[in-house]
Amino acid sequence: MKDITLLIMAAGMGSRYGGLKQLDPVGPNGETIIDYSVYDAIRAGFSKVVFIIRREFEVEFRSQITDKYEGSIKVEFAFQELNDLPNDFKCPEGRLKPWGTGHAILTAAGLINEPFVAINGDDFYGLESYEIVADYYHNGGDSFSMVAFELGNTLSDFGGVTRGLCTVDNDLLATVIETGELKRIGGGVSSDRDIELDGTEPVSMNVWGFTPDLFGHLRSMFEDFLENEGEEMKSEFLIPSVINALIQTETKNVKVLRTGSSWFGVTYKEDKPYVIEQVQDLIDEGAYPDRLF
Repeated sequence: MKDITLLIMAAGMGSRYGGLKQLDPVGPNGETIIDYSVYDAIRAGFSKVVFIIRREFEVEFRSQITDKYEGSIKVEFAFQELNDLPNDFKCPEGRLKPWGTGHAILTAAGLINEPFVAINGDDFYGLESYEIVADYYHNGGDSFSMVAFELGNTLSDFGGVTRGLCTVDNDLLATVIETGELKRIGGGVSSDRDIELDGTEPVSMNVWGFTPDLFGHLRSMFEDFLENEGEEMKSEFLIPSVINALIQTETKNVKVLRTGSSWFGVTYKEDKPYVIEQVQDLIDEGAYPDRLF
């Protein structure tokens, strides 16, 4: 069986949430959302997990998260640092914001030589999400891929969220546009763009399947980004924008894999009680054991 790696982006501090939310327990025995992601990936046939973290959190991250996986799945680390830039580019003085998900994934280039699936560390995607993307690559799929969720199932009751809003053509991703301030309003969804949304639209929740040739595209595109936006204090090199550019230039196809999985995440502190309740419901239904590891 072809090896598949899970790449978990966990370098963000969660500024809106107010802490290192990746280490926040949501399960009955102190399990984090990351624990559920790794557990599902193991069940779906992934052979390795790579965590993208900030170096200063490595000791805490190992002790609270990854030490428990020993013997269950291979674990490696990549570190996203503000000053880890190519050529002669320099981080602007005073910048604190990470360079974005595209840069995060690029930091793992030396660790991955097989198909891999990149996810957010603070989102619960459900077993089916991992199974359908693993099946795609195990059965010979060689394109990029994306697991699509329904917009209305990905919103928070406590504030606006950002999603990659997608259009799909014959099961291939046609466009993905990062869209912010998505909120339920009346019978639809409002956003920071002048478009009508009813909540049934497919969205990217950053479950991306890639082959290793992504890294070459990221390197060249990140240099272009730094040339144009590197002096801005809050500019971000985001993976949906990278994918959209590759699609529009007909450089890559992205297979859309649809899931009925439950999605929930902790964007705001007020989301946490809901997530804990949802996890407990899944345990009560028998989808997960009371203790994962």
